[in-house]
Amino acid sequence: MSLDALVAALDAGTTGVRCVLFDGRGMPVVSAYREHRQHYPRPGWVEHDAGEILESAITVVGQALEQCGGRPVMALGITNQRETAVAWDSTTGEPLCRAIVWQDRRTTERCEEVRAQGWEPAVRERTGLPLDPYFSATKWEWMLANVPAVRSAADKGTLRLGTVDSWLAFRLTGRHVTDPTNASRTLLYSLHNAAWDPELVALFGLREEWLPEVVPSVSASGYGVCQVGLFGRPLPLLGCLGDQQSALFGHRGFSPGATKNTYGTGSFLLMNTGGVPRPSHLGLLTTVAYQLEGEKSTFGLEGSIFVTGAAIQWLRDGLGLIGSASETEALANSVPDNGGLYFVPAFAGLGAPYWDPRARGAFLGLTGAVTRAHVARAALEAMAYQTRDVVTAMARETGSEPAELRVDGGAVDNAFLCQFQSDLLGVPVARPSCREMTARGAAFAAGLACGFWPDLRALEALEEERTLFKPSMESSQADDLYGRWQEAVRRCREWVPG
Repeated sequence: MSLDALVAALDAGTTGVRCVLFDGRGMPVVSAYREHRQHYPRPGWVEHDAGEILESAITVVGQALEQCGGRPVMALGITNQRETAVAWDSTTGEPLCRAIVWQDRRTTERCEEVRAQGWEPAVRERTGLPLDPYFSATKWEWMLANVPAVRSAADKGTLRLGTVDSWLAFRLTGRHVTDPTNASRTLLYSLHNAAWDPELVALFGLREEWLPEVVPSVSASGYGVCQVGLFGRPLPLLGCLGDQQSALFGHRGFSPGATKNTYGTGSFLLMNTGGVPRPSHLGLLTTVAYQLEGEKSTFGLEGSIFVTGAAIQWLRDGLGLIGSASETEALANSVPDNGGLYFVPAFAGLGAPYWDPRARGAFLGLTGAVTRAHVARAALEAMAYQTRDVVTAMARETGSEPAELRVDGGAVDNAFLCQFQSDLLGVPVARPSCREMTARGAAFAAGLACGFWPDLRALEALEEERTLFKPSMESSQADDLYGRWQEAVRRCREWVPG
């Protein structure tokens, strides 16, 4: 294999699509990015244009390939926003409606209805997930009931349903496929049988033939080759991972106990729990972490936090308190403490470990002494408090706390956040030099499938610089701060009437 060869990752996220080319050291060489629009047709509804996502994907891959100076690109891996539901026609290849995004809450009442029918224990046991509008199944069910074009395609036998990865794979290679990490976020995938669950598929009024084939996350043959003419060169699609599992893979979290947190639009804490799915009784999700070709799945426990970085965007775009996210570090450091101000950013309800879709956000502890610096600090601290919520639950589930927390995402450029997170948890926070951890996981998957890297040991041997933030706060002070946070959350619970 050529020494200057590269491997590509297509990262189709919530706010935009990025293509990153990685070298043999696992470091990014070239990157191209394009945002896509967020649509909010009603309160609590969030939609994307799947056609726009596809157009952006083709554009950024093409731009990255143009920038690589003719270096060979061995393979492509996809990572994606999970749970977002797409419906399209297999004949025309066109979307039948806007995609319903993972943040969307329109099916809250439907989830409560299914829960009232007594399905929650069976759904949790089979899929590792609670009944919540976060996941894909009720989104597809809503489309089928409310979008005539979706119903018509179903009647004609041309309906195809999938998450963003399978939508892109279908349009790039013609194959209707997904991987276990994405399938395990739909409420339809049996973790124990490694297949779609027929009873749950029927429960939500769906049919298995509408759903994608599930193939390993790392697969030399399962995804196909991008159609001739798209990129001007052969480009096999050989790997796929949901974005949070991809970040864990990018962190090389291949051993049980390895834990990472990604601070993006939301935050997602994921721990490798090994080869057996570990059920959760404390509001965490049991999920597939990855599957290598020819092997059984590796599983994880996950805590999904709906709003972290999105709160900083809201301070900028919604309130106009800051001009850029980077200002928050200096603002937070300009005051000695939070001034008694706590911010619960429950814009779309609360995720793990609460799973309360009726919670809503609030500032608590407001006084005349509060400044915009305190507001910025409260928003950053809320990221760390929500992370401790999940780490606490995870430690109780597994019987041990992580030795360190590996972090990634745009917000970890903020040293105040990383230090406060370490202080609040009482463990080191490790920030890698590579900031494109989600994309790197997809690149690792594709690279393993084509032999760019021979095995997991080769990936673990890659050298990387990282910054380590160590606890500097007394544990009693951290516990006092966290106790007030818990009281703030309690006052925001179930705010929207049932």
